Formats: sequence, structure tokens, C-alpha cells
Amino acid sequence: MGFKEIRHTADRALLVWGKDIETLFKEAGLGMYSLLALHSEPSPMVTRVFSASGADFESLLVMFLSELLFYLEQEDLVFTTFDLQFHTGELKATMRGSTVNRSVKMIKAVTFHNLDITKLHHGFQVEIVFDV
Repeated sequence: MGFKEIRHTADRALLVWGKDIETLFKEAGLGMYSLLALHSEPSPMVTRVFSASGADFESLLVMFLSELLFYLEQEDLVFTTFDLQFHTGELKATMRGSTVNRSVKMIKAVTFHNLDITKLHHGFQVEIVFDV
């Protein structure tokens, strides 16, 4: 499981992999934060819960990452732990984290460009492009 930044002509992109869908989503969130060069405060942990329904895992992934960006922009929150539950096209995420003291880079949006979650023999993989 993990992630790495990959080259993209105009935007930023990540290659993310995980042993299962839950791990893939968690690594995608952590990878996105890595692109932003975030540094969280050692402040009290906060919890937020997010639910979404989607036609497929790709849609749920974009909604999940977009929600993480929303909390970053609106409440200066970055999450370090995720409890994710999937059930028939639905995602329920309980996220724990703290406030951010510095963000060096910005992401405008998570895109659907070339977004295709692939099942491999050892888990799942996806390439995510972010509009900067």
C-alpha cells in the first residue's frame, strides 16, 4: 500500500495502491495531503463524519477527496486516520485529525481525468489527477 507522485503535463497526479478499497481510499487521502505539503498542529484531535452515495468506487473516491479538500479550506483540518465503511454504493467515513498550521501548495479540485480503479492480483490501484 502507498502512493507516489507521477508526472503530469499541467496538473499534479498520484499513483495510489492498496490491498483493498478501504486502504486505497486512505492512501489517496494521505497522498493528496502529501502533495499539499501540509503540517498539522499538535492540537486536540477532532472527528468528522462523511457519507456519500455513488454509482461506482471512482465517484465515491472523488467525493471523498473533495470532502477532505472542503474541510481543509473551510476548517483548516487535515485528517490522519480514517475509518471507512462501504456498503452497496455507499461510503461512510469517520475521519480524525487536527488543524493545519501551514500549507505550501493548493489543489483546486479532484478530477475524473483518466480515473479508473483497477483490480490487480495483489489489491487495487488508481491514478488520480488534481487540478492545481
